[in-house]
Order: sequence, then C-alpha cells, then structure tokens
Amino acid sequence: MYSVCTQDLPLQQLPTAHVQQFQCGAQHTGQSAMKCAQCCRPCEAGRCLLQGANSPGATVGLYQAHSAPEVKPHQALGSWGPDSLTMAQVEKRGGLLRKSSASKKPLKEKVVLMYDEIFMTEDPSKCSPRFWEELFLMKVNLEYLEGKLESLDGEELMKIKDNINCLFQHCIQALGEEHPIRVVNALQTLCALIRGVHQKNKSTSGFDIINMLMGFDKAELCMKNLMESLDSLLCAEGSESLKSLCLKLLLCLVTVTDNISQNTILEYVMINSIFEAILQILSHPPSRREHGYDAVVLLALLVNYRKYESVNPYIVKLSIVDDEATLNGMGLVIAQALSEYNRQYKDKEEEHQSGFFSALTNMVGSMFIADAHEKISVQTNEAILLALYEAVHLNRNFITVLAQSHPEMGLVTTPVSPAPTTPATPLGTTPPSSDVISSVELPLDADVQTSNLLITFLKYSSIVMQDTKDEHRLHSGKLCLIILTCIAEDQYANAFLHDDNMNFRVNLHRMPMRHRKKAADKNLPCRPLVCAVLDLMVEFIVTHMMKEFPMDLYVRCIQVVHKLLCYQKKCRVRLHYTWRELWSALINLLKFLMSNETVLLAKHNIFTLALMIVNLFNMFITYGDTFLPTPSSYDELYYEIIRMHQSFDNLYSMVLRLSTNAGQWKEAASKVTHALVNIRAIINHFNPKIESYAAVNHISQLSEEQVLEVVRANYDTLTLKLQDGLDQYERYSEQHKEAAFFKELVRSISTNVRRNLAFHTLSQEVLLKEFSTIS
Repeated sequence: MYSVCTQDLPLQQLPTAHVQQFQCGAQHTGQSAMKCAQCCRPCEAGRCLLQGANSPGATVGLYQAHSAPEVKPHQALGSWGPDSLTMAQVEKRGGLLRKSSASKKPLKEKVVLMYDEIFMTEDPSKCSPRFWEELFLMKVNLEYLEGKLESLDGEELMKIKDNINCLFQHCIQALGEEHPIRVVNALQTLCALIRGVHQKNKSTSGFDIINMLMGFDKAELCMKNLMESLDSLLCAEGSESLKSLCLKLLLCLVTVTDNISQNTILEYVMINSIFEAILQILSHPPSRREHGYDAVVLLALLVNYRKYESVNPYIVKLSIVDDEATLNGMGLVIAQALSEYNRQYKDKEEEHQSGFFSALTNMVGSMFIADAHEKISVQTNEAILLALYEAVHLNRNFITVLAQSHPEMGLVTTPVSPAPTTPATPLGTTPPSSDVISSVELPLDADVQTSNLLITFLKYSSIVMQDTKDEHRLHSGKLCLIILTCIAEDQYANAFLHDDNMNFRVNLHRMPMRHRKKAADKNLPCRPLVCAVLDLMVEFIVTHMMKEFPMDLYVRCIQVVHKLLCYQKKCRVRLHYTWRELWSALINLLKFLMSNETVLLAKHNIFTLALMIVNLFNMFITYGDTFLPTPSSYDELYYEIIRMHQSFDNLYSMVLRLSTNAGQWKEAASKVTHALVNIRAIINHFNPKIESYAAVNHISQLSEEQVLEVVRANYDTLTLKLQDGLDQYERYSEQHKEAAFFKELVRSISTNVRRNLAFHTLSQEVLLKEFSTIS
C-alpha cells in the first residue's frame, strides 16, 4: 500500500509501483517527476494519468491534478467515484484519453499501450520484467483488445501467436492470485481474447482457435489449469462478482463457434468437468439467486455438445442427479424465468387493452382484434425452455419437481446489491432480473394456492403457441409440445396430472377470436392438472386452422391427447372433463382438412393427421366406457358423431376416392378408409332409427334429449369391429427423429448467448468497491 505523499521525492526514490505508473514505462533514471499536487496516489485500476512523455530522457509533464479529497490508506487501489477520472470521455475502441490536436499528441490509456506491446512480434516482458504482473492491475479495455484482434489479418495474427499464447497462459496463472482485482482482470481478458480470436476465425474449426489461443502443445495443461481454477472460484465462498464472471467466461468458451459440437475446446470441458460446481450453485439459494440463470443455460448447452456422436459426461451425470435441493433449485430457476415472461406478457396485454387501440376496437367492433393481438409480443426464451426439456427428458427424478410448490414461492425479497444494468437481449438470452430470481410467480388467486413449475410452463406455452408465424415462436411452440409429450409418456407425471387431490385453477391465455368472448378468469374451476393440458391442446387445435398450416405441431398435439387417453384407459381414470369440446375441435379440424384438400396436399400428407383424429374417436368408441366419467358422456359421444355425420361421410368419400386411384396417397388414404369402419357403422345404424322416430312422432327437428333417447334404446343392436393397437403408441425418441431440430435450435441459442453476453454488467466501480483492499 502506498498512502504517503511523495511529491517532493526524486523519481528514483519513489516506490516501485509509483515509478511504473508515473513513468508510463519510460526510463527517466535520475529525472525528477512532477506528481499530483494533492496526493500522488496510483490511478484507478492502474490507469496512468501521465502518459505524454514516453520517450527516454524526457521529463514527465504535470497533468491535471486529482479532484478527489485526500486518499486514505485503504483506498490506494480502491473505490473511486464516477467523477474522479473525468479528463475526457474515453474512446474505448481506440483507447484514447485525449484526441490528438495541433499542439498535443494523443493520450492513450496505459493498458492500451501495454496491449500494443503485446501486438508487437517481440516478447513485451524482455524490456519490462514486471510487464505481466502489472498488466492485470490495469482496468481491462475489452473493446480495444477485441477490436485489435479483429483488425489483424491471418498472417499478422500468426506473427504474434506466441505473445497471444503467453497472454492466455498468464491470464490462467493470474486466476490463482490472491488479489481479486488481478483475478477479475484476468477473467475479462480471457473473455476478450476468446471472443476476439473467434471473430477472426469464424470460418475455421475449433482446432485453429485452440492453436491461436494456447498452442496445441500446451493446450491440455492450459485447459486443465483453467477449468480447475474456474471450478475453485465457483465453489469457493468468495465474491459473487467473480462467480458471475466465471460463468460468463464459460458461456463465452462454450459458444465460441456457431455449432457447439464443432467447438473442439469443449473436449477439455468434458474431461475437466464443472458439473458439480453448477449443481452447487443451483442447490444454494444465495448463489442460485445471483447465478442460477447463467448456470442453467450453461448446463443446457454443455449437455448438447456432440450428444449424438459420443458419450457426453454431462448427459450421464444429469440423468442420475437425485439430490432434492439441487433439482428443486433448477426447477425454481426455470419457473422464475418462465414466470417473468408470463408477467411481461400480461403487463403488455393489460397496457394494450387499456390503450387507445382498445377503445377504437370497442367502437367499431372486433374486426381488428387479430391485428391488435399481434402487437402484443414478448421475446421468447428458448434457452431456458431447452433446459427444462433436458431436465424432463433425461432425469426422471425431475418429474417430481414439476408439481411441487417451491418454498420461496410468493415471497418477495430485496436483493442485497443493486441489480446490474443489462442491455436488452433478444430471444433465448434474457435472464430475469435479480429481484425476479428472489421472488416467484404470484398466486393465481389469493384464496387458492401458489403456482408450480408445470402451471407456469402451461401458461407460458399458451402464450407462445398462440402465434406460430414467427420462426422463433414456431420453434418454441414445437419444444413446448415435445416437453408435454415427454410428460404425457411418464407414468409418475400422469399420476399427479390425474390426481383428484391436486386441483388447481390454471388461467391459460386464449387467443382473441371474433366468434367467442374472453372467458372470465374468476369462473375457472379447480381441476386436476391434466384438464389444463387438454384445454391447451383444444385451444391449439381451434386457433391454428390457417393457410400456413403447422402440420408438425398438430401431429404432436394429437399425440399428447392420445397418450393421456392411453393412461386413462390403462388405469381406468374417469376424468370429469368437458370432452365435447375436444370432440367438436377434432371434427372441425377434419372439416378444415377436407375443405383445403388441394392446398394442403401440395405440402403435407394430411391423411396421417386424419388417421390420428379418427383413431382418437375409435379410442373413445372402443374403450370410452372404461374412462369416460359417466354413461351419459358415452351417449354424448354418439350424439356428436351422429350430429356431425356429414363431416365423416365427406371424409369417407374423399379417402375412398384417393384410395381407389393409383396416386401417391393411395396407401395413406386407404388406412383412413379402414379406420372409419366403426364410425360409419354408428352413423348407418342410428340415422335410420332417428329418422323413423321423427316420422312416427311427427317431429321435424329432434332435440338433443330425443336423439339421446333413441341412441340409448338401440345400443343392443349395434355391431362394432374390435380394432387392435388403439391404445398403443410409439414412444418419443430424440436421436432418431428430432436430432436436426435440436441441432438448429442449439445453434440459434448459442449464437444469441454469445452475441448478448454482457461483460460490463459489473462496472469497475462496483468491482473496486467490492475489492477495496489488496493485501
């Protein structure tokens, strides 16, 4: 520590640190130096104010005196106010403290001058033995370092490869220092190096980046030391700021290439695992609140490294985690991120409804309601959704987390330190603020109960799946349905989904439509969670019959319903649900397919979807008596089939026409023809009897109750065929069917994470306050 004023001392009698900082590297042996008139203190993070004289033999000129009061001993390299270095606005990319003019030379930051020495071909430590030691006392200029790397062509970069390797190695060594300032600057320098070299090597492989950063011969040892240092910093009881920078460095490392599976650097991250450090962050509430989001996104990305080509240790380890605190912590981070999205959407929706456009819509009717809705847009979070998918798909123990109300739910705590300002980030990269991390989604109803992860996810899905025209939302909607598919296949998940003792009010978002009114939230009944899943599927079916038909999403939607029915049939669960809404939605979907046959057949095999819909009806017809809640529900099924018989007749005519022609759809259409046998039998059996009843009783139009009376009286004479395999389904498999989707999804998430990593969320002022003393 240097707290004594030395303004009257000759240069050679100054303490070493002062000589280095006030000389700016020049050799002024024997010269007297003009120091600060007030205190002669070291400058912020080693930034030197006296850099005009940098040639041997020159006399250092007197520059602007410090405006701050006398420095206390503990402030020698400590916290400085925002006005303490207002010589000029620093031009970050150029590293200038002062532009050049007719009478003055440009004044550069000391750290920029040191960077320039690194970008020379000679070893910078030859002339200045303490070069590397002093570099990490300097405030890092990320923009300048990255920009300098990007400005060099390939040949120039190779000339300074040794110096870059040396800088990388010294950064790793600095991570083991006791001085936190050195560690912070080393972490930020590593981030700048990795990003800068990546920008220069975008079209090259990970091997080239490894060679440029550390050299092939030293790569294994360098990465081993780096990962061990990061693991120690993440697991230590120390600074939260350091942990934050460690996670950002790891995210930078993971996303250094567009396709993370081509990032050869990650082989070292696989060998030197930080999995346990990530779990420790998630299992401890204080760390989770500060770093949970970054930790979960990092884990999701690591799990997707070459997951189809080799054994990924992160997949193996994630699949066997059984620690309750860790799993709950991960679930809480995901729930809070999704909840924040739901809250932002709700706020925008309320703001929109109370605005001018809403008033105008009320005046002229609902003709603009679809356009109005499109303006309510909140960026989706694919990164956190991917983390939820990996947890549900890989770890069966995580299924229990879906239905658990977290102990912190409903509690709002004040963050210890102010949340850093983060620039607005787009899709898949936006972490919730620290106050959101320490709070959770509010109860759906003050008199009912708090939420849980599954409810939050269902609400999120109901928002995302409303608009699938946007590519990102389409991907998010698809991932939501894949997650629901995994849940619908899980025996334990189905057990709590159908549990009559676990009833919830789930307020799903419904797309505004001209022909229906918005449901009143207060009228929602408490029901098992499976009812909310079915509601979500019905809502999707009803609202996406459009020109750009999302065939893939419809197939997944019907599969989710089918798998839930299979569980109900197997376990004889009689669910009290308004099944008629589902039947009506399915019939309307069939009508849409038929009315748009020509357009849709040019793009899709609509017979696959039609067959799935028909088999859902066959499932109800064949096994409905085992899972429909009452005998009257079964009667209502027959009523709906008879009432909408024209739709089934038209479908039969269409598939019969195509199955008798030697076209490309012959086989697919013939399967639907065979599947319609029982539905046609019901129609052909009951329709004559209903007509006869109407004729005998001289009734032109029968009521529903009269039709049901005819149905109940004629069950005995109905003959149906037993159809095999209705309660069987192919289980979800990612590797064989979804690999291409997930590769593209992870590429998109990785690109966005890299683009939006904010290393400036922790300002130098904050860091210096936290590390106000260096022993």
